[in-house]
Amino acid sequence: MPECPLDAVQQRAFLYRHIRQFFAERQVMEVETPVLSNHANTDVQIEVFQTQGITDDASTAYLRTSPEFFHKRLLAAGGGDIYEIAKVFRLGESSRRHNPEFTLLEWYRLDWTLFDLMDEVAVLMQSTLNAFGWPKAEVKHISYVDLCQLHLGFNPLANEKEELNRSCQEHGYHGDAMSHSQCLDFLFAVVIEPKLNPNELLFVYHFPASQAALAQINPEDPSTCLRFELMWQGLELANGYQELTDAEEQRQRFEQDNQTRSAMNKPTLPYDAHLLAAMASGLPACSGVALGLDRLLMKLLKTESLAGVLPFPTNRA
Repeated sequence: MPECPLDAVQQRAFLYRHIRQFFAERQVMEVETPVLSNHANTDVQIEVFQTQGITDDASTAYLRTSPEFFHKRLLAAGGGDIYEIAKVFRLGESSRRHNPEFTLLEWYRLDWTLFDLMDEVAVLMQSTLNAFGWPKAEVKHISYVDLCQLHLGFNPLANEKEELNRSCQEHGYHGDAMSHSQCLDFLFAVVIEPKLNPNELLFVYHFPASQAALAQINPEDPSTCLRFELMWQGLELANGYQELTDAEEQRQRFEQDNQTRSAMNKPTLPYDAHLLAAMASGLPACSGVALGLDRLLMKLLKTESLAGVLPFPTNRA
């Protein structure tokens, strides 16, 4: 039997219809891209599923962790504004808030800034809240550094790793010394997130440059990047970038990921040469965002875990 009530399955169908109508009214084209790829996401914070090769000259293929690379190849080919309701996969992520197979809404807007895209995410969220009978939410924006100053009392980007580790220990961390980026993640999740107003649509922007992934570095402050996250009801729901368009810089980031993976005794992964070629041919200026639909539905229906909205989570798959 399904884990969640059939009503949750019906509500998911309603959510998807609502999303498709939202983008149809804005003339954003729905696309479908491959789940299996010859290349992998090199992000050191993410582990990927591997399977048999899908071409004669490759022994291994990878389940996508995001449709991002394929979307950018479409953008470089002239695809225009696009979106996808995409099944994605991340190895080892299983908890009340995580399932190894989950659904992202990902979309890209040409010639939009990070702040333009935050505005559209807010409009989509308000529209969705209304459709599900929720009251209108207050929208707030705050930079990562200002949020840390507010709740930690200091700017963590100005602190050395040793100082950050001491702060983590003061807030209950026990274990080996962490990297600068790991300390930032710990302090954000353990100290800051529990203090946020759950009823606000809170956009946190200009994350540390070390967490840029595929975002541009902030030209006005190179210690930060043009990236945002949306927080609502105690969860990160969306992660957006003003997208990096420089192929050589992206190549360097992929290679740095693999060097870090090697240092952490993690397997190195083949990065996407097709993406780099597309970027080199001319990826247009754009901003993109991924929004977790399972998490969003979980909160909209006021369930305590993803099992409340997934008919067949990992333990029943």
